[in-house]
Amino acid sequence: MASNTLTPQDCDSQIMNSQFYKDVIAGLGSTPKHLDSKYFYDAAGDKLFQDLMSCDEYYPTNCEMEIFTSQTAEICEAMMGNGDAFDLIELGAGDATKSSHLLRYLIDNKADFSYMPIDISDNVISLLNITLPVTLPGINITGLNGEYFDMLKKAAAMSNRRKVVMFLGSNIGNMPVADAQEFAKELRRHLSPGDMVFVGIDLKKSPKTVLAAYNDSEGITKQFNLNLLHRINRELHGNFNIDNFDHYAVYDPETGACRSYLISLTQQEVMVGDKLIHFEKDEYIFMEISQKYTMAQTEEMAIQAGFKATAHFTDSKNWFTDAVWLAV
Repeated sequence: MASNTLTPQDCDSQIMNSQFYKDVIAGLGSTPKHLDSKYFYDAAGDKLFQDLMSCDEYYPTNCEMEIFTSQTAEICEAMMGNGDAFDLIELGAGDATKSSHLLRYLIDNKADFSYMPIDISDNVISLLNITLPVTLPGINITGLNGEYFDMLKKAAAMSNRRKVVMFLGSNIGNMPVADAQEFAKELRRHLSPGDMVFVGIDLKKSPKTVLAAYNDSEGITKQFNLNLLHRINRELHGNFNIDNFDHYAVYDPETGACRSYLISLTQQEVMVGDKLIHFEKDEYIFMEISQKYTMAQTEEMAIQAGFKATAHFTDSKNWFTDAVWLAV
């Protein structure tokens, strides 16, 4: 009788054929080296990011939470429009802490909507499918695990109702400006006239405030970045010595780009699967960008992508905005 047990060779083949492996090898084989920030979010990465959002220096979460708690009715009224049925789609839903304020208001006010959280982390989607029906009785939820635009296509195939897409937490800032603009254009191509996007955007402010958020005193950002090396070790047969790398963040107030790096503290060689990666002392791996914008730049981005900016909800410090973009 045939065995269903995978051999070590089968496991190695699965690993080396995975997109994660291909992206890691491509990134570490580039000059300069880089890793894709979407791979931060395994179970440990999810937990570390929750810890980071609770950190005093990490202001974006508190700013957006203030917007959601103090302007709940106004935001939901904008979403509900003329009262027609709609699908509320959240890209990168996480634990839905912020959006839960909106979901509760929509349920209490008998809005005709379905909630479709999208996340690349199957851990996140599994938790939302289990917990939200308990914490928000009456919610109609369909969690979608996968890449944003693949899942947007799936959501469109499931329902022809008006779409309200939430992209919160300054996730659009996790791309260089040109990539963010292209993302907005691609998002528009997946929507119809009259559909709406609700996008969280971090605004330019004191450079000291920005940098502290990505170089926190507790070292959570450092752990968050280093966790990706742990994940590579665990899932891709890597042998990174984590102690041989340090976290470094820098902010440029002119461009609005806050960048995070891992720095090799020594000349070293690392195996990932069957690939040998060489590091010079002080060589860096570019890990992520957190882009900040002026209000005028956010409106220009909307126009260039085929949207009309119809509203801005800001916190009391004007550090963060949740902008409403209408597909035209």
